[in-house]
Amino acid sequence: MAPPGILNRYLLLMAQEHLEFRLPEIKSLLSLFGGQFISSQETYGKSPFWILSIPSEDIARNLMKRTVCAKSIFELWGHGKCPEELYSSLKNYPVEKMVPFLHSDSTYKIKIHTFNKTLTQEEKVKRIDALEFLPFEGKVNLKKPQHVFSILEDYGLDPNHIPENPHNIYFGRWIADGQRELIESYSVKKRHFIGNTSMDAGLSFIMANHGKVKKNDIVFDPFVGTGGLLIASAHFGAYVYGTDIDYNTVHGLGKASRKNQKWRGPDENIRANLRQYGLEKYYLDVLVSDASKPSWRKGTYFDAIITDPPYGIRESTRRTGSQKEIPKGIEKCPESHVPVSLSYHLSDMFFDLLNFSAETLVLGGRLVYWLPVYTPEYTEEMVPWHPCLKLISNCEQKLSSHTSRRLITMEKVKEFENRDQYSHLLSDHFLLYQVLLLAFMDSQFECAYLKTSRRPVLPKQKGSRPSATFSLFFLFCSSEFQQISNSSVIILFGFLDVICGT
Repeated sequence: MAPPGILNRYLLLMAQEHLEFRLPEIKSLLSLFGGQFISSQETYGKSPFWILSIPSEDIARNLMKRTVCAKSIFELWGHGKCPEELYSSLKNYPVEKMVPFLHSDSTYKIKIHTFNKTLTQEEKVKRIDALEFLPFEGKVNLKKPQHVFSILEDYGLDPNHIPENPHNIYFGRWIADGQRELIESYSVKKRHFIGNTSMDAGLSFIMANHGKVKKNDIVFDPFVGTGGLLIASAHFGAYVYGTDIDYNTVHGLGKASRKNQKWRGPDENIRANLRQYGLEKYYLDVLVSDASKPSWRKGTYFDAIITDPPYGIRESTRRTGSQKEIPKGIEKCPESHVPVSLSYHLSDMFFDLLNFSAETLVLGGRLVYWLPVYTPEYTEEMVPWHPCLKLISNCEQKLSSHTSRRLITMEKVKEFENRDQYSHLLSDHFLLYQVLLLAFMDSQFECAYLKTSRRPVLPKQKGSRPSATFSLFFLFCSSEFQQISNSSVIILFGFLDVICGT
């Protein structure tokens, strides 16, 4: 371990998947284990090699026990852009740090890892022999060595133009591997209970890591579906709880989502999923409930809220209704009946989610959720905002050429007050995001959705986008529009010009 105040350098070998999610995951996990993200690298981008400064090897090992974005971590002994630079760097590495791993009673082996190029066995042996100046005194053991050392060579990102010589060469002592195997062992394909929108296992673990989920936390999912996000949190030792408006999904009833299976079986439910992975002890409960009308007493209950709200594409956005909310022109229901399928518009849903999180998260707790966007008109200013929540990260996953969803991570930094409940109505973000959702829904369906069910839904016409035009007109006539600044009016008319081509 390095003396206090001195940070050792480590090399992270990253997986080339979900590139935008990697940096927030590593930062969140380092923060969780008492470290801090410190690096001399200016950019990370798509490179699989990251050099970090970490206070101790214990923190590095804890990091690798959680991450699904990193493959391995190494204590970095040397680094150069050519073999000569690497050898010079290794000769300057303190001998006292090498000796504990090179003494005569130890066993070791040296591995070669190349990115974007394959070496012959002869080339690998040549690179290993060139390290004979290092004071190795132990014996080589290829099967069960006590220490593993690696030479890692980076040949860039372009598979069509592979350079003859590497851009960077690294040498280090292997510390630990990441948790990439969880993606396969928790694969949705092997799970008892799945639905049309069950979250991919890899993304579920990434979301749990972004949320800094840890042992004995209480994690809540208000749009629980088939419980994929609960499984990832339970794997890390958190107690999990969820709600959903769909009775059949919560109770594992109705038609199956699997091919060649008509109805769900008796062992297809969320609890059975947790039981499948030996995690049933972390299951608190799952209830049928409406996220737009939380039934919780006031208080802070959750360490993290991790969820994937429905976007209205493969799963509809719904909420329970009331007699007052039945749209005009539709015959009223009997007095004793409450409609169960009123539309729950996306802008309302996300701001309800932020309010609920601000009320029920502990201070320092995190909200992690997916936000659908229409890419051509998206800006960061459109991300829903709340005075009690600080934006930590915002990562994009492409869905199509013009739509995507963004993984938003927020942290509670202020205790909730009653006046915070309607703060979004005074924020420029509110109407900006309504316009963005308008474009998103317009790009997905043959209609444009408005903010409330009392406003008309106008048909989309081929060759133009008049539905967005008239939707904005009704939006401008609304009471909320009167509360925004003049600068936002200019921005909104700018979006109108982009959307409608006027």
